[in-house]
Amino acid sequence: MEITDNTVHTPPRTSIPYENLARTNKQFESEFKSAFNAFVEKGWYVLGEEVKSFEEEFASYIGTKHCVGVASGLDALIIALECLKLPKGSDVLVPSNTYIASILAIVKAGLHPVLVEPNIETYNINPDLLEESLTPATSAVLVVHLYGKSCEMDKITAFCKKHNLRLVEDCAQSHGAKFKGKTTGSFGDFGAFSFYPTKNLGALGDAGALCTDNDELADMARAWRNYGSEKHYHNKYTGINSRLDEVQASFLRIKLRHIEEITAKKRRLAKMYFEGLDKSKFILPIVSDASFDVYHIFQIRHPNRDELKVYLLENGIKTEIHYPVPPIKQEGYKEIFANQKTTPIAEEIHSTVLSLPISYGTTEEEVARVIEVINQFKA
Repeated sequence: MEITDNTVHTPPRTSIPYENLARTNKQFESEFKSAFNAFVEKGWYVLGEEVKSFEEEFASYIGTKHCVGVASGLDALIIALECLKLPKGSDVLVPSNTYIASILAIVKAGLHPVLVEPNIETYNINPDLLEESLTPATSAVLVVHLYGKSCEMDKITAFCKKHNLRLVEDCAQSHGAKFKGKTTGSFGDFGAFSFYPTKNLGALGDAGALCTDNDELADMARAWRNYGSEKHYHNKYTGINSRLDEVQASFLRIKLRHIEEITAKKRRLAKMYFEGLDKSKFILPIVSDASFDVYHIFQIRHPNRDELKVYLLENGIKTEIHYPVPPIKQEGYKEIFANQKTTPIAEEIHSTVLSLPISYGTTEEEVARVIEVINQFKA
């Protein structure tokens, strides 16, 4: 019997974090402080000029006519689905391996999620399975550009057009990602974004936005985020309270000016992984000419993922799992998914995927160390 020794016989080094937000945001600190002081002195704290300016700048970056700032990425998805006025109880096709927020939004909007398996190579929803997942009650498709890679939007938009379905893009992980030159968030009726602090474009708290080319939908979303009010004290829709904070908008404006260098840094770190990781041991992300990937997450797969994670931690390298439990196995969703097919591809991904450090604050020296250590893993 072979004895596997996964000890790296090198001197101990400083721990490598998966994410260090203080380090990530350090270079913006003086700008943040100036923006905060201006925010306090201005005395206008909700839906002011900072939000309006960020909305204009982010819409320009994505390539849409409108951006509507909201309080979180989850709220962005809920508001998008509500504004589309889909029949309550109707089916929304959604990937079976997404983060739970994508599915939670469907449920909160009074709709029914129908799980569609992903492509095992891209981890995104498999467009070739959409047709067989269609039901007479299907009203929309909610795609998720997972890990910073765009879905195959030509096939997906053609499917939606063929069946007269609405399309929402969950772009929480894909700020600036492109498919055949077109930016995610500009394909569907709505593109929903999260600016959670760990995102490539991250705030210093919760924040989100919706992008759309549709004037009517944009106006409705603006009302929905503000108690359903288009005019003060006049409520056209039931709505919710989900307004992008002025101070977070000011921070996001600062980071948006640096988004290209953030993306370039993460793509540079990804290139190091692609060139350095042992491809005979680990399944790496797929790369295609059609996609411009922004690597919010750099995920690998390994059959002994849990052992690999422990081994890296013992050698001072912190990793994450995105995500350990597939939606169909989540306790709170047992009844919702009781009659749905099993999702073996999603379960395979969830049981083998591991996210390596690739933060904007991660250094090239740290990535080199990760590569050195991980390639010595024996399993």
